[in-house]
Amino acid sequence: MATFKELQLSNSRLRRLPDFIALGRLDRPIGIYLLLWPTLWALWIASEGQPSYKLIFIFVMGVILTRTGGCIVNDYADRDFDGQVQRTANRPLATGRISGKEALAVAALIGLLAFVLVLFTNTFTIILSVGGLLLACTYPYMKRHTYLPQLVLGAAFAWSIPMAFAAVKEEVPAIAWIIYLATLCWTMAYDTLYAMVDRDDDLQAGIKSTAILFGDADLVMVGLLNGMALLALVLLGNKLGLSFWYFGGLAMAVAMWAWQLWQCRERDRDACFKAFLHNHWVGAAIFAGLFLHYTLR
Repeated sequence: MATFKELQLSNSRLRRLPDFIALGRLDRPIGIYLLLWPTLWALWIASEGQPSYKLIFIFVMGVILTRTGGCIVNDYADRDFDGQVQRTANRPLATGRISGKEALAVAALIGLLAFVLVLFTNTFTIILSVGGLLLACTYPYMKRHTYLPQLVLGAAFAWSIPMAFAAVKEEVPAIAWIIYLATLCWTMAYDTLYAMVDRDDDLQAGIKSTAILFGDADLVMVGLLNGMALLALVLLGNKLGLSFWYFGGLAMAVAMWAWQLWQCRERDRDACFKAFLHNHWVGAAIFAGLFLHYTLR
């Protein structure tokens, strides 16, 4: 039978659970979705619509773990800045509800679990995973040194694409890099919208972003980046001979991108954040087109 002290300790840990959930942003899964959709694009294309259940499980769980660990590393790097930004002021590390040592310990455990998952693939994929780890750990510090941290985030978010091809084919063909380019441009576009939410606070805190770099041309650049992603995805569809289902998905994505630009025309914080969140449906529409192509061909 548990002692009174043991029950107190157990209750204390349970009370802190919401803070650890918030630390990994598990209560806000938008980042998981945005990382997941391009991963699924790559898996379906690499396997020609027939990925194994094993690889689906590995990559879906890998996305969840990677995004969760990345959020913790990001918050650890920004723990002295988040308190100065309205949107992030109440994060567990910024308020001291979780210590830096605790955060690093949790991040290390999550990284270990993600690496264990990769061990069930092949040697090439394991080697590529090291590059993904380096990109994920580098990104949080880029906003101090460059106005293009969104470029590094895009490179990190797209890294699951060569890994997916490596896991399926044990090689990374040219089409994988076309998907990589599309994902990188799309990520830069939606993360610029995200950075527009914090632009005024970031300027005061000395944090750099593409939203600050682009200035009044922010929405023009978002449109251009999405246009580059679209061109890459159209090229991909032509090279693979994908059907009208795929191009229908792209058409839906274009309509959503146009709505996002209209939504943000006044640069209102809430509107920009809503547009950022809306990109989940962009990724879903493109995947739906791919899924229907391979299922109904």
